[in-house]
Amino acid sequence: MVTLSCADLSTREVNNALRALPDGEKVILTDPRGRHNLAVGLTNRLDVTIEGNAGYFIGGLSDGPDITIEGFVGWSVGENLMSGTVRVRGSASQSAGSSAHGGMIVVEGDASLRAGISLKGGTVAIAGDVGPMCAFMAQAGTVLIGGNAGDGLGDSLYEAVIYVAGEVGALGADAQIEELTEDDVATVQRVISIAGFDHITAGDVTRVASARTLYHFDTANSSAY
Repeated sequence: MVTLSCADLSTREVNNALRALPDGEKVILTDPRGRHNLAVGLTNRLDVTIEGNAGYFIGGLSDGPDITIEGFVGWSVGENLMSGTVRVRGSASQSAGSSAHGGMIVVEGDASLRAGISLKGGTVAIAGDVGPMCAFMAQAGTVLIGGNAGDGLGDSLYEAVIYVAGEVGALGADAQIEELTEDDVATVQRVISIAGFDHITAGDVTRVASARTLYHFDTANSSAY
């Protein structure tokens, strides 16, 4: 077990120390005090625990580690994640999981605006409610919402799929509610199992996906863009 103190080390020193560790190492970051950019750009298979609230871009640009934040986080947690997991024990501010290509971002509380924005293949699982414009321009991947979804849900979706266990707010442009299939139920059950959510029933969620009317620009639909 390695312990690194954010009170004693700069952000660059913390991240350089993390990158120098071998695969399989367990690490605790103490005294984060809302620090931004912790545990970013990691490609080694570490088990990192941040003991407290953290700031922007936690775990971003990473490919492999499992990161747990024992508190709340600021903007863009898990931004551009390639593989591994980022788990937030509290709530997340805006743009959680933005542009994630792979891996999973789990938020055990609520998430603010634009969770899963421009998602490119990763999975974003939120236990509670999400704010407006969730999964805006999400190109691929899965978003699971355990609570209620704000307005503008799935605006300009491409191939990503959203599952909502609570109430669905106003849908965004080109988003529509579709019938749940057996494959959908299996997908939701897999995400529930990994995320550890026990308040969601896989067969009792609402599927939101793209209506595919805005895939190609059409002057007849110009007002929708």
